[in-house]
Amino acid sequence: MKYPPFCDIIVVNFNSLEEVEIQKCSNWTYQYLKNKLNDEQFNIFRPMPAPIDKIQNRFRYRLIIKGNMTKEANRILNQYLKEIYSKNLKTTRITVDVNPNNMM
Repeated sequence: MKYPPFCDIIVVNFNSLEEVEIQKCSNWTYQYLKNKLNDEQFNIFRPMPAPIDKIQNRFRYRLIIKGNMTKEANRILNQYLKEIYSKNLKTTRITVDVNPNNMM
């Protein structure tokens, strides 16, 4: 079933004031990671609203990845963050959490 401690869970969290922007950003992230990460080693789930989808007028989405966090996967995630931050998204914040304590 690929759950810790046998693998890692990586959660990419998005929050934004604009729902359209967060949907575009999260879908772009899904496609980017799907193309870069090995399908045999990682299960990448489509982005979806977080369980609590809006807090203080900010929409929240998340993308979940299951697999073993290797140096190569770390390099790909760092490359992704550099690329997404170069897009200068004005209202969207993105965080990456490996093996989060809380999935809310």
